[in-house]
Amino acid sequence: MRVLTSDQLDQFFLRLAGEWELRLPILLPDGTRVIGSPDDGPLAMLGGAVPGKPTAAFFPQQGTVFIAEGETLSEPPFPERPLFVLGFTPRDLSCIRFIDRFFADGWRDDLYFRLRQGAVVAGLSGYCGFNGALLPPAGGDCDLEFFWDGSRWQVIPYSETGMEIVAGLPDSVTPEEVELFTQASAQHPDENEKLLQRASELLRADRVPDSFWAEIGERCIACTGCNLACPTCTCFGVQDWRSARQTERSRIWDSCQLDGFMREASGHNPLGSEALRTRRRIHHKLAADPEKWGEISCFLCGRCDAVCPTGIGIVAVARDLVARFG
Repeated sequence: MRVLTSDQLDQFFLRLAGEWELRLPILLPDGTRVIGSPDDGPLAMLGGAVPGKPTAAFFPQQGTVFIAEGETLSEPPFPERPLFVLGFTPRDLSCIRFIDRFFADGWRDDLYFRLRQGAVVAGLSGYCGFNGALLPPAGGDCDLEFFWDGSRWQVIPYSETGMEIVAGLPDSVTPEEVELFTQASAQHPDENEKLLQRASELLRADRVPDSFWAEIGERCIACTGCNLACPTCTCFGVQDWRSARQTERSRIWDSCQLDGFMREASGHNPLGSEALRTRRRIHHKLAADPEKWGEISCFLCGRCDAVCPTGIGIVAVARDLVARFG
């Protein structure tokens, strides 16, 4: 392990900026914490998960597919410098691992890997959660992990690139700090993991009636906050922007909670009600993805439950579902 004090962070990242395009947890003028450019605000490492979709670093809300000018097509250039992205909680890192698999399946998504390839992924853990809560160390799924022990950042490299980045940092962790990290690394069972697993079993066994989804769907106001915050939501639409000189094709995040999400050219809509759309959102994460990928694609980051104004985030729905049918 290497160590950094809070006072040394700015200098450390300034050194990295010569080789990497930095994306760090910062505080915007309105008080919002985001993963963004250091030029946009001061560092804000403490406070737990950022509210927005952390995977936007590699799958942005809007991204250019190509630009057509006459008969000439041009694709977006590769970044001049690879990304260094810090700010993923251990649960966010599981989400990154999942969508890495998703975008590499079948036709490899070159827009995603244009940003992801060669990027350094750094996690945040330790006593840096909301109000100082413990985020247990990830112990992997990243190149570097920044663990806050209450007074200093213990920086743990996992990849060869991570080891190169921290090579110049002091290595002076005390036995007490090692013990603190070891204790924090112990398994912390989360009852919500058992809850999601049970909900998944009930859905896959077709034990949940349509009336349940009708009731839950009535509460959905189609704000799309659940999808816009979820790190493993990957749906997008395609939009052409035309001017007199050129056409730019972009892909933009889409939401399965919107009425037109699956509406066909004929006018038929297989998800034509809030009940069906809400069922799809939950069923996708808890039933369809385990069958395809072998794992539930909700990693309990908590964002959808935090942003939903009507209380139908995935954990809230799973809890209601299990209480009634399981």
